[in-house]
Amino acid sequence: MIEIRKAALKDIDQVYRLVNKYAKEELLLPRTRESLILNIQSIFVASEDEEVLGVACLAILGHDLAEIRSLAVSEKAQGRGIGKMLVEEIIEETKKIGISKLISLTYQVVFFEKCGFKIIEKTEMPQKVWTDCIHCPKFPACDEVAMAIQL
Repeated sequence: MIEIRKAALKDIDQVYRLVNKYAKEELLLPRTRESLILNIQSIFVASEDEEVLGVACLAILGHDLAEIRSLAVSEKAQGRGIGKMLVEEIIEETKKIGISKLISLTYQVVFFEKCGFKIIEKTEMPQKVWTDCIHCPKFPACDEVAMAIQL
């Protein structure tokens, strides 16, 4: 049975491998073990029998804006609804915090549309652009699609 829960330190190596597998394919930004440890309180995992099958991170960008990032599901676990479960958990956590808008920069437009997100202009999220994007190797020619959901 799949469990969605906050990550623990014992999960970091598996999370690191999963995120950076997709980073090598340029589908996610790479993360260091240190950055994962420092942000562990914002990482959610989908696990089964102690194996991490999926991961998603919640980043707070301001009092009214948060981002779901580093969403990844292992290849062997795809098609089981794990990505959707992780997005739903991030949405619930964002609501608990009291933030009204959750964004994603993604190549997986259809998936996020099924989760209730809508395409937006990147100009609608200046906090993201000036906090993170400016340091990204793809800036200013980012080809990811900006999406958001109002909570």
